[in-house]
Amino acid sequence: MLSNTGIAQQCVVSLLLLFSLYDGANGQGFKVDLNSPKSIVEASKVIAKRLISYYKGEEPGEILGILPGPPDSGRGPYYWWQAGAMWGTYVDYWHYTRDDTYVKQTTDAILFQADPPKNAFMPLNWTSSLGNDDQAFWGMAAMLAAEVKFPDPPADQPGWLELAMATFNTQAAPDRHDELCNGGLHWQISQYNIGYDYKNTIANGCFFNLGARLARYTGNQSYADWAEKTWDWIVGVKYIDENWNVYDGGYGLRDNCTTVTKSQFSANVAVLIHGAAMMYNHTKAEKWKTAVDGLLDRCIEFFFPNGIMIERPCELEDEMKCNVDQHSFKGYMHRALATVAQLAPHTHDKIYKVLKTSTEAAVKSCLPDGTCGFRWTLGKYDGDVDRGPAGQAMSALAAVMTMLIDVDPAKIGAPVTADTGGTSKGNPDAGALPGPFDPPPPLTGKDRAGAGVITAVIIGTLIAALVWMGLDLWEGDK
Repeated sequence: MLSNTGIAQQCVVSLLLLFSLYDGANGQGFKVDLNSPKSIVEASKVIAKRLISYYKGEEPGEILGILPGPPDSGRGPYYWWQAGAMWGTYVDYWHYTRDDTYVKQTTDAILFQADPPKNAFMPLNWTSSLGNDDQAFWGMAAMLAAEVKFPDPPADQPGWLELAMATFNTQAAPDRHDELCNGGLHWQISQYNIGYDYKNTIANGCFFNLGARLARYTGNQSYADWAEKTWDWIVGVKYIDENWNVYDGGYGLRDNCTTVTKSQFSANVAVLIHGAAMMYNHTKAEKWKTAVDGLLDRCIEFFFPNGIMIERPCELEDEMKCNVDQHSFKGYMHRALATVAQLAPHTHDKIYKVLKTSTEAAVKSCLPDGTCGFRWTLGKYDGDVDRGPAGQAMSALAAVMTMLIDVDPAKIGAPVTADTGGTSKGNPDAGALPGPFDPPPPLTGKDRAGAGVITAVIIGTLIAALVWMGLDLWEGDK
């Protein structure tokens, strides 16, 4: 039992940590010692608490697992996929801080949105706007849970690895691929959705990323083959050019993906460099080292001018054009690069240097309660709440917590595999059950015979009803 003196000393330490988050000069701002593991964890807790306040899924009348939305419902500004990205952020939050405050919420949300029994993240509620990238963000959150040994789901539920496999298997299925542009996934899953003709980098990059990670985790060559095939396709259609610029996509029916949309968003680069680092770590092949180094150098040059991350296509100096989705992109980049530094150690110093200066700026964008801004270059909170604010919090949280890869590396291990401590249960056949986008199975002879019997019964019943109605009418005339 602690003495009064010991209790007093603990209180003083706690108060000092709390006050270290505040700017003593003006009573505003949010400060953290990025060289102190304890300070980083405490600051991360504050932002994580603010981020979860934007989640309403456990309140009466709301939907478990999702952020308020979608926009056309009038319920909030967020699309379904962004909640998957948020729970992935909380998986990483647990990994970096070991704070288990949000473990149950994260587990419940991911399992609910997995949509059993297929468990491939394709809920019927979202089919009208469901993209391959949307599905993949949930699948990547599950994959991350397996890689960082996030607490396993209950025994009667699918494991994290099984959820990731189910997602991958549905995207590798023949009905997701065609000959337009010589292959590649469409942006949207259903051909009836707006944007189906667009074959973009994010959909294919996420599929590549998931395949690379499954290859590394399981050692199964088929995943590696899919990852390499997808990477080669992305390069082949020139979504990645010779200078390692990463472009957004192209249209299949319009011109066979020959006219490339040259917007450069950081989320595309994040999933690609993360996947390339997984392949490099798994194979040690020079092809993947070259890809990691090329993407990294161009990424830093393009997205981190003066060492502070900006979302170049929409975060303009005199105008903010970034939408709600894009307000979360900085978080994916910071988290991806932190993992790249672990998987490809020769990149560590270069990555940590730029992540630290960017995080220093991110911290200045936050208020004492963990509310954070988007424009990290301003040196203060920007008041941007119209396009969020969950994305801003996800990004700031990612920036702060990933500093622990350098400050406390002994506790923050690289993603595990089945051979290096991974325990999550998989199922190579996961995702095989029929889903909302699957064509009906062909009719068999028994099906046709059964249908004939049912049809005869229905017709007989209809005739009997008509006769009865006719008799009743005749009786009325009398």
